[in-house]
Amino acid sequence: MGEWSEYFEDFPEENSANYVNGRFDPKGSEALRTAEARRRQDQANLDAEIREIVQKHRQPSADKK
Repeated sequence: MGEWSEYFEDFPEENSANYVNGRFDPKGSEALRTAEARRRQDQANLDAEIREIVQKHRQPSADKK
């Protein structure tokens, strides 16, 4: 018996990840996944930048002076 991924390659309409708003749309669902991955990466980059700025401007603690 094959893997699930092989099954979904043969029958993409059975993969719930290929549905957008209840309609079978594999290209639309791929676009949504790509946009979500890009948004998450952008947010991670912004979070890292914020942490860097906070560290740069943080007051030194009493024991580190």
